Amino acid sequence: MKKFLLGAAFAMALSQVNAAPDPNFHIYLAFGQSNMEGQGDVGQQDKTVDERFQVLWAADNGSCSGKTKGKWSTAVPPLAHCQGAKLGPTDYFGRTMVEKTDSQIKVGVIVVAVAGCSIQLFDKDSYANYARTQQSWMTQRINTYGGNPYGRLIEMAKKAQEEGVIKGIIFHQGETDAGDGQWPSKVKRVYDNIIKDLDLGSDIPFLAGEVLRSGVSAGANNNIAKLPQQSKNFYVVSSEGFNQALGDGQNVHFTSQEYRDFGKRYAEKMIEVLGDKLKPVAESSSSAAESSSSEVASSSSHSHHGVSSSSEAGTGIAQANHFAGGALTVNKAGNVQLSLAKATLLTVKIYSSLGKEVLDLSGNYAGTNTLVLANRLPAGRYVVSAQGEGFKATKPVMVK
Repeated sequence: MKKFLLGAAFAMALSQVNAAPDPNFHIYLAFGQSNMEGQGDVGQQDKTVDERFQVLWAADNGSCSGKTKGKWSTAVPPLAHCQGAKLGPTDYFGRTMVEKTDSQIKVGVIVVAVAGCSIQLFDKDSYANYARTQQSWMTQRINTYGGNPYGRLIEMAKKAQEEGVIKGIIFHQGETDAGDGQWPSKVKRVYDNIIKDLDLGSDIPFLAGEVLRSGVSAGANNNIAKLPQQSKNFYVVSSEGFNQALGDGQNVHFTSQEYRDFGKRYAEKMIEVLGDKLKPVAESSSSAAESSSSEVASSSSHSHHGVSSSSEAGTGIAQANHFAGGALTVNKAGNVQLSLAKATLLTVKIYSSLGKEVLDLSGNYAGTNTLVLANRLPAGRYVVSAQGEGFKATKPVMVK
């Protein structure tokens, strides 16, 4: 019994230290100006939210009930900050993503938005010069994000990457820059910085919403229409039919119902663009870790058809799944070891953190087999899945 308990404690410690992001927790970044903050009144229907839809609070002020910077909570509006932000497009973007994706998928958003701001506020090199020239009300909003909204977006996104995978970006800004012909290229610069600073892939979609087609900022749609020329990953979400306006005197902000409908449009476009990338990975990394804990604990006092975990403990093995037919282990070097008691035809596939198949190593396996991934894949987080007769295992793996 003592040996079993020690094995269980050891396995639990390993699973905690080596926990990998859950590939079925999909993260989306949202940023922009007042329409992304959300200016619509929050109705009773907006206060009930599926717990699969979460927000990682990015603002310093915690006057919104139950929301603390750097902590996840159910995504009840407001999602941006507590200084006048209300219902916005991100609310029903997330709700629709949850509704229209597999029940295994959880959706998280990070919203950073400042009313009235230029795209310059999100330029990592020039934001400070822009911010210091603004009126005090905007400075207060900027200070909500530590004085650097772009920096806060990246900080929170990196934190989110510890638990899930970033799938895409939604954006609503441009009213303030309607007369700037260089705005599309400035937006591209911000996007490129996000991709680089978060070490994201080359296929992260960026969805930009149109502004109201009437009102003082309608000309911004001319700039927005040019965004897809900047990148194959840029898409425009139409505001066609949204013409009620909030009654702000300038026809700049949408109504609550228009925000709800706009959020759905963002989600429908994201689903269209991502396609199969929204399918859940066979088994989330957290489940694999839990499975690993109990199975390694059990194997501390039993061998499986001659395949024992005790000999692996001294070889840097970090996590393992054991079955009646053998074992799948991942070591700290990022190599995968398959140990089979008898010859078995296995389907072995490696998936990226976005759930995309990147390597197929299927074949007949017998005895102990080491699959070296470092010379086949770029450094990063992956998931290995192996299935065959009497054998099924899924494990997170970090390739260095």
